Amino acid sequence: MKLALFARLEAKPGKETEVEDFLRQGLALAHQEATTLLWFALRVGPTTFAIFDAFADEAGRQRHLAGPIAQALVAQAPALFAAPPTIEPLDVLGAKLPA
Repeated sequence: MKLALFARLEAKPGKETEVEDFLRQGLALAHQEATTLLWFALRVGPTTFAIFDAFADEAGRQRHLAGPIAQALVAQAPALFAAPPTIEPLDVLGAKLPA
């Protein structure tokens, strides 16, 4: 894993449960993406959520950004989020994973 993405999501008031459900559904889509090596849906605070995912190379990251999770995120953003999601590209400097 060399590259990653971190998306920060702020739920609209009263939409926290829907955002949580949306993110849980994203796990099934992540399992279908061969180039997405690692995928986490996170709750950061009462109304703040995040997605962290990692990839071997830029091609894998770009496939993810054009894939079904990103498409669903864009489609649901107006209904679920108080602001557009912020998506930051990251470099992975180190990782500890189970053997």
